[in-house]
Amino acid sequence: MSRRPKTDSEPVPSGLRKERGTSSRQDDQPESSRAPRSESETPASVDGVTRYKIDLDDGRIDSDAAKVVRRLTRHGYEAYLVGGCVRDLLLDHEPKDFDVCTDARPEDVRALFRNSRIIGRRFRLAHVLFGGGKVIETATFRRNPDENRDGDDMPIRSDNVFGDADEDALRRDFTINALFYDLETNEVLDWVGGMPDLKARRMHTIGIPQVRFHEDPVRMLRAIKFCARLDVGMSPEVYNAIVQCRDTLEMAAKPRLFEELLRFLRGGAAARSFYLAWELGILDVLLPELAMYLSDTEDDAVWRLLDEVDQLTYERGQALSDITLWTVLLLAPTLEACDGCRDRVSAGYEFMEPIAARLRVPRRISDGVRRIVAVLPRLNSGRPGRVAKTPIYECANEVLEITRAAKVSLGEHRPPPSRRRRRKPSDGTES
Repeated sequence: MSRRPKTDSEPVPSGLRKERGTSSRQDDQPESSRAPRSESETPASVDGVTRYKIDLDDGRIDSDAAKVVRRLTRHGYEAYLVGGCVRDLLLDHEPKDFDVCTDARPEDVRALFRNSRIIGRRFRLAHVLFGGGKVIETATFRRNPDENRDGDDMPIRSDNVFGDADEDALRRDFTINALFYDLETNEVLDWVGGMPDLKARRMHTIGIPQVRFHEDPVRMLRAIKFCARLDVGMSPEVYNAIVQCRDTLEMAAKPRLFEELLRFLRGGAAARSFYLAWELGILDVLLPELAMYLSDTEDDAVWRLLDEVDQLTYERGQALSDITLWTVLLLAPTLEACDGCRDRVSAGYEFMEPIAARLRVPRRISDGVRRIVAVLPRLNSGRPGRVAKTPIYECANEVLEITRAAKVSLGEHRPPPSRRRRRKPSDGTES
């Protein structure tokens, strides 16, 4: 089976083990061999927008997304490819999906595309549906709301306000995520300085990082995710702001925090993502149990396990099951908590309970983690017993294969103490 290609900037846990507190900022990271596509001529700046003439390969642009953009422009609307798909195309990555942004209102999009529907309550947008379950999300330009807030660092509660293209770019989180691509002129439109940051392989917020992170603390997790997946560095300002603002994550909605951590695990860069989160002190807030284990041990079992997860994600072309991912992430500290316990299930429950409450982990996942950790030594000894007939067996077996590939010890299987059969009391009669 093919192995994931190595790059010059491999995740730190894969071998270059550093002491916690060393920097992962932009000026400390090596340049990747993959550089953004260069523009064909000097960019032109007019009315606050810089236009870069770049001919992207039509074969890499989703044909259905191009149809949506061109039909909108043909009917007099302004429409562009936006966000992650533009960023990924410029970095020569494969876009996960293609999004469209336009000045057409959702009702206008619905009128132009019979194969569309309007969704959303907080902010309404259109989904244009194509064969095979493909969805092209088509949103109307919006802007930051004019709210009377006590301070600029208070969380944003609503952003349901339509706007113009430049206002839509300014309300996004990071500069490299705020680039628009005009299919008609083959130009990248940049209102926020995203292209210089992309060339420098640098992650920077739009606006003051501390303010943006206070508005939405989950942006800190998104910064880590993008740096890990795209192999780019953080600007020193963003790095320092995360360290300063990490405690505000306690203000964020618990399901959003859980989902972002799950995206760390699913994206093929789990080792790098969690190493950055540990280095920045994010794990001290969200997963202190894991952070304490990493600080107290010299063993790199966690990083070896996450490297194997990334390898399997690459080989399969899809993420592992959520139960498998969370079990692998918490396996080493949970095994330590269960070490020496006869009742491993109860020990696993006691360890997982505060984590499940802090992140609102769904019961099916938290229970799955506890049960798998409890039965792993038995599976490792080749005596699955009744576990082989339970729904968690497939995930447990997958976790076992990952631990073996990562060469992580699971300890010895200790069978429960044998029970002596009680003898029936004698009635005093002889046969």
